[in-house]
Amino acid sequence: MNCTAAIAAAFYHFATLPDYADKRAPLQALCAQRAVTGTILLAAEGVNGTIAGAPDAVRAVLDWLRTDPRLAAMEHKESPAGRTPFHRMKVRLKREIVSLGVPVDVAGNAGTYVDPGDWNALIDDPEVVLVDTRNDYEVAIGSFPGALNPGTRSFSELPAWVEQHPELRGRKIAMFCTGGIRCEKSTALLRLHGFDEVYHLRGGILKYLETVPAQDNRWQGECFVFDERVSVGHGLTQGPHTLCRSCRHPLAADDRASPLYEEGIACARCHHTLDPGRRASLAERQRQVALAASRGQRHVGARLAGETRSSPTDSKKLSDQVEQSI
Repeated sequence: MNCTAAIAAAFYHFATLPDYADKRAPLQALCAQRAVTGTILLAAEGVNGTIAGAPDAVRAVLDWLRTDPRLAAMEHKESPAGRTPFHRMKVRLKREIVSLGVPVDVAGNAGTYVDPGDWNALIDDPEVVLVDTRNDYEVAIGSFPGALNPGTRSFSELPAWVEQHPELRGRKIAMFCTGGIRCEKSTALLRLHGFDEVYHLRGGILKYLETVPAQDNRWQGECFVFDERVSVGHGLTQGPHTLCRSCRHPLAADDRASPLYEEGIACARCHHTLDPGRRASLAERQRQVALAASRGQRHVGARLAGETRSSPTDSKKLSDQVEQSI
């Protein structure tokens, strides 16, 4: 495969799939046959994935999924990959395609889609309460003005936040996330709790930044993304952030100027948490990354540095990043 011709495709679709496990083997085989890599999650509530490969190969996988009438309406986003960003293909069976932790019938109870071109008019309504369904480290670098920040460290904390704010019932609620999957599931959660009028941004922040003209752009700051770009702005131009390879928080220029920042090892947020073994492991990986870069090579661990976690919180964050990548 000519890696310069590779594309990446991100997709999800909520549907009732009690037989989801039956799809794993043929899907894995098809991806292997077509040299497609990435991750696809299958669950009784639907499918969620990010894959890459030659354009015809990636589209063959998507077409195969859509042969199931329950997935026929599945949308996807394509982008040039330059080189294939994944090293292997994983088709995983999960309880949920994005982990909320409570049973929610998204296919039958999601709120109302709002296209990016209509989003500004909705959030200008003084009766609308705007809720950012992303995690605190994402909200920290950008959001829509006036949006409520639930302050969650993972998506599974959102149900508790909803229960703690009964005063929102009876209000118009508009929810948004990176690519649409979390805000769509969040509206179904609110419907479960008796909310009647709930809306979510079709295609998420990324579609908004891609399609809304610059003069109409209400987004402030950058949008955290779950890939090597780390953050993007209007028009999906790459932002200024890098990623801490230890705690996986986005880092702005001020963060990298801290005396506690060590490239590839730690930032001021996690510097004090590293034990000697963890620090030595990260330092060795960073040495190998730098050596590969000096030779014009790609280090296999550069993008995934810090995946081995020393705490449950960090492991949970990595799992969420896999699931929430759109």
